[in-house]
Amino acid sequence: MKMAYRCSRELSSTKKTAENLETMGMERSKYWDLCEYRLSVLCTRIEVRGKLNILNFHNHSENFYLHFLNELYGYKLTNMNEVQQNVEGIDLVDKENKIVIQVSSTATKSKINSALAKDLSSYKDYSFKFVSICKDASSLRANSYENPHNLIFNPAKDILDVPSLLSKIQGLKIVEQQAISRFLEDELDPNIRERFTETNLAAVINLIANEDLTDGYAADRPIPFNVDTKLEVNNLESAAMIIEDYKTHHHRVARIYEEFDTAGKNKSNSVLHALRTIYAKLSTKFSGDELFFNVVEQVIQRIQNSANFIEIPLDELEQYVNVLSVDAFIRCKIFKNPNEVKCAAS
Repeated sequence: MKMAYRCSRELSSTKKTAENLETMGMERSKYWDLCEYRLSVLCTRIEVRGKLNILNFHNHSENFYLHFLNELYGYKLTNMNEVQQNVEGIDLVDKENKIVIQVSSTATKSKINSALAKDLSSYKDYSFKFVSICKDASSLRANSYENPHNLIFNPAKDILDVPSLLSKIQGLKIVEQQAISRFLEDELDPNIRERFTETNLAAVINLIANEDLTDGYAADRPIPFNVDTKLEVNNLESAAMIIEDYKTHHHRVARIYEEFDTAGKNKSNSVLHALRTIYAKLSTKFSGDELFFNVVEQVIQRIQNSANFIEIPLDELEQYVNVLSVDAFIRCKIFKNPNEVKCAAS
């Protein structure tokens, strides 16, 4: 029995180890894929914009590669332009590790020879590295170069480009790959926008996402006005279809708000206030159907920009925001209450 138990434990341990290794392999692939995607996009955009003589990416690349190479190789590079403008031949320098680097969108033998031919006499015993930011530089590594100041320069390993940098990343430990991936996300990801703050709007959407909206459970909360009248008063025609589809979920949102409020005072009120504020601001520019759909769009954007939003497909998010917006419509937090309009007219 003891032997069988021990074998069972060893088999279980082996299985867990294999599962962990598989997971680690997937994590490694995930981080490398993200790095490859972001660097490749930057590379392509630099090249395309260069052909159109739009050079802002070229100008910013020096500082990007300064921090990127510091992160990837542990260098302590600084930008020479911070000390002296337009230093010929080099862009970045690491005085502690004795490294000088030229960053260029042009990858030719003559470009490297030109850089090495500049007055680099003050960098005796320094290593020279050339970084091609958008061109494949593999064909340049087999060449020989003029090196009048005898800098340390081995073309086979000192000429860098995106593929060689990705090869370096591929061999890193997972925690190091993760750090590089996060750095590139911070520097290059255009979808980050301003996802720094949590919102109660996103928290409620996360809760609605766990609901089954297809069970056909009818609303059991009375609506304090005639919906058709409110649609007519607010000139809602196309939006009427959305409101008709989702008004039966009014009870679900009420229950979710009750659960949400157990986590703290005024949480549901803050969500309704956010919806009302978005509506109020947009109502100065839009009305009717256009106003309704702009409210939905603005709410979607705010949720996507929230740090606590759990990513879901856009069509699902739009559906849940419609549920939330229609509930706000039923509560008269957005659009005019027909009863109040009647009172004002009488």
